[in-house]
Amino acid sequence: MELKPESVDTAAGSAPFEQSLAQLEALVARLESGDLPLNEALACFEQGVRLTRDCQSALSTAQQKVQLLLQRGDSLVLEEFEPLAGSEGAPAE
Repeated sequence: MELKPESVDTAAGSAPFEQSLAQLEALVARLESGDLPLNEALACFEQGVRLTRDCQSALSTAQQKVQLLLQRGDSLVLEEFEPLAGSEGAPAE
């Protein structure tokens, strides 16, 4: 059986991590230019916050997967992965 790396999506329909990060970098560049009207700057900032949360969630999920692999030692066991509560989107309260 061949194992293929999966893109890390934060939820169904979410963009892959690399795409979200590239969008975030583009937004930061636009905001740093200082040439945007206030309403566009605010919209860019709001989108940037959403993208940041998506990226943080994807990184958290990847970190959990790595921890599971490291805890298993030498044997590799394929199983479904369930993210920890609160790792998707806003922090759990």
